Amino acid sequence: MGLLTDPTTGQGKFVKLLLKCYSKVCVLFYLIGVIWFCTLAYPPMNANTYFSENALLPGLVKSQFREDKEALRYHEELLDEMNKYEDSIPYPWLLAKFRQIGLDAYLHNFTLISPLNKREKFSGKNVYGILRAPRASSTEALVLSTPYRPSTSAHATTSPSVAIMLAFAKYANKEKYWAKDIIFLITEHEQLGVQAWLEAYYGVSCGSEDVLQHGDLKGRGGAIQAAINLELHSEKIGQMDIKIEGLNGQLPNLDLFNLASKMCTKEGVYQTFKNRIPRYYRDPVKEWWNNFQNLLLMMATQAVGIPNGNHGLFHRFGIQALTLEGFENSNTRNNNKIWTMGTGRIIEGIFRSLNNLLERFHQSFFFYLLPSSDRYISISLYIPSVCLIAGTMFIKACARWFKLQETMEEDKRSSSKPSVRVDKVIIIFLLVHFIGILLSNIPQYKSILTESDQNSTIFYSLVASFAVLLLVPFFVGLRKCRESMELLNVMAMLELGTVLICISMNNFSFGLFCATLVIPAALLINPTNSRLYSFLQKVLWLLVHPLTVLTVVVMINSYFMFPEEKIKEIIVRGWDATQKSVIYSIIDSMIYGNWSYIIVMYIFLPNWLCFWIVSFSNYKECGVDENKKND
Repeated sequence: MGLLTDPTTGQGKFVKLLLKCYSKVCVLFYLIGVIWFCTLAYPPMNANTYFSENALLPGLVKSQFREDKEALRYHEELLDEMNKYEDSIPYPWLLAKFRQIGLDAYLHNFTLISPLNKREKFSGKNVYGILRAPRASSTEALVLSTPYRPSTSAHATTSPSVAIMLAFAKYANKEKYWAKDIIFLITEHEQLGVQAWLEAYYGVSCGSEDVLQHGDLKGRGGAIQAAINLELHSEKIGQMDIKIEGLNGQLPNLDLFNLASKMCTKEGVYQTFKNRIPRYYRDPVKEWWNNFQNLLLMMATQAVGIPNGNHGLFHRFGIQALTLEGFENSNTRNNNKIWTMGTGRIIEGIFRSLNNLLERFHQSFFFYLLPSSDRYISISLYIPSVCLIAGTMFIKACARWFKLQETMEEDKRSSSKPSVRVDKVIIIFLLVHFIGILLSNIPQYKSILTESDQNSTIFYSLVASFAVLLLVPFFVGLRKCRESMELLNVMAMLELGTVLICISMNNFSFGLFCATLVIPAALLINPTNSRLYSFLQKVLWLLVHPLTVLTVVVMINSYFMFPEEKIKEIIVRGWDATQKSVIYSIIDSMIYGNWSYIIVMYIFLPNWLCFWIVSFSNYKECGVDENKKND
């Protein structure tokens, strides 16, 4: 603190050098951070994956699963039942099968009250069976889950997953070596069913109150250690894709990913990550580019904060989970496929290894990036990149603060009225954050909701609010005083740098993308008298407005997904997708507790508004400058 508060610190050689060269240092730090991140995909900068937990003993037992014919029979029966229940889960049949196998079978009911319209209610059912551990007293448990998708679902079928689950349950019930309960969970309505079941299992509510009524569970197992979610789309599997990204960018323990990868390799199925198999090149540039593409694909999924499978909702409860998605057609030239026996043995191998665990997953990494399925980047290697980029905000803020201190010292020596109104600057800083909190609650304001097209009403209310906020600088009298605007600029820079690093500790991908995009524009924001420079600042800062960035990203994504359409159609489609993205982020925050909407409205929007006010600074009429002219 002495460096920032002691007036004599501005006289040191280091401080003088910083004041002279801070712009060049900021540019250098930014470029080094970007280059550092890009080099992480180069093999010498990362390492081969390995098992840290020796108790897993992966693949050391002989596979005994031979219930493949049972799986095919279950699948045929399930297809007949699906014709009777076109829009719902055939829970009587599933309960009967679980009980025939010998499991404790239960039905779980839940209700969703639409967070944007309290008059709309949706109900659902989950079916689950519990295999009680014969060698323990139900103190620990494992979960094997799958989403049930009716024939009318827009998603690919998961009926083979249900069949394989039932066949594995029948096999597991015969064995006596299980030391943990196994919970077989079949959920309705995709992630909503899993969220309701987990909230009921732990007796908590993760979203807004009275939105998801999770109900009660009649049966429970032990403390859940790990979960595997199945999404098999065919009886024959030619490719198994492993999904790991969870809610708010959380990832499972790396040992669990390695375990699933090893079991797939053992059974001879092509294991992929982001639907890309590991490729090896003699040319280091080609190998780097392939790994870099994989890395960006993973980070793009993680940055959004939306789980790419039902497994992603387990992570917040300390449960390590992932999804195995099986496809019949492989992206490789090899046409090798495994049938239900091979798939069942993959599940058997994973669960027998998990059964060996003596304690929770803790040995391996929870924070990592994967450039390929057999290589990883630890947090100690990737976090410096975002620290270098965000650190430019601290360097510039420190330099501008020293300059501001000199001005304040001159005011004290001349006994003139202080040109920096600290109290008013703090009030402005707090007020813009209060505005962000106020706007974040717009969806909950019943006065703006109508019975028709509520989503459009909420979206355009937010857009109108953002447009009104652009006029805020005209109501800030301090924008005519350079020193006060310098202080506000320093506070905004310190906040932005701190927030980016904090976010990166939890969701590195989101933090890095935001830092790479926003930092260059923030470095150019300064109080100025030049009309041209002020205009360029405003235009550049408008381009990094959260809504502008979202719209551009969605438009680009629409262009690549529908290249055959015309530009006008892509713009219309992209704007519609932007509207849905905003509404879905609001709904996700109220049901699942997704942070994206809250972070943008509570932090990024107020911080953007602080810089926007600074870009409008016009100190020609500053009282201090006028006094100097009169003298």
